[in-house]
Amino acid sequence: QVQLVESGGGLVQAGGSLTLSCAASGSILSIIAMGWYRQAPGKQRELVATITGSGQTNYANSVKGRFTITRDNAKKTVFLQMSSLKPEDTAVYTCNLRIIREGRALDYWGQGTQVTVSS
Repeated sequence: QVQLVESGGGLVQAGGSLTLSCAASGSILSIIAMGWYRQAPGKQRELVATITGSGQTNYANSVKGRFTITRDNAKKTVFLQMSSLKPEDTAVYTCNLRIIREGRALDYWGQGTQVTVSS
């Protein structure tokens, strides 16, 4: 089975920084991409940032220039460096892993980590 373990969430003041990490383990042969999504209270889950196996990144417009996603392929770990945080960044951040198994794309999700930005 595949497991994702997240860490790094917490409470920070506006303008501050946090780094989230997500380590994948288990039966993982071919990773398509890893990324982060977030869901604020009363809102739908939205993409924050993703990074493919080749290092191609994609960011939500709302975080471009403030967040950076990186990946350690050997450790199957993805990081999200968040800076210049705003109260509207407050949400539960969840790690996503997309792999290929037996010709099919499969998504796995972490348990989520709370990020709270105070004004």
